[in-house]
Amino acid sequence: MTSKKEEMTFEQAFHRLEGILERMNAQDVPLEESLTLFEEANSLITLCHKHLVDAEKRVEVLVKNRQGELALTPSGQPQTTPLDVEREYL
Repeated sequence: MTSKKEEMTFEQAFHRLEGILERMNAQDVPLEESLTLFEEANSLITLCHKHLVDAEKRVEVLVKNRQGELALTPSGQPQTTPLDVEREYL
């Protein structure tokens, strides 16, 4: 059985993380609530990372040369394009 967090898209999890950050940056958050929010944020970060790793694997499959082979760097690693982490996800 999957939890609601595991069913979240990357964008939904990222948006929730932003909300948690705003709440935690408020000056009036009790310690217990801060800990609960921190725990939720930690699981959301893990979920976002999983989504990004999965996306990277899909891109690696798609980045192939004309002969249908995976495009590799000179060191033999799959060729990738840097992810723009400054982009906003809404």
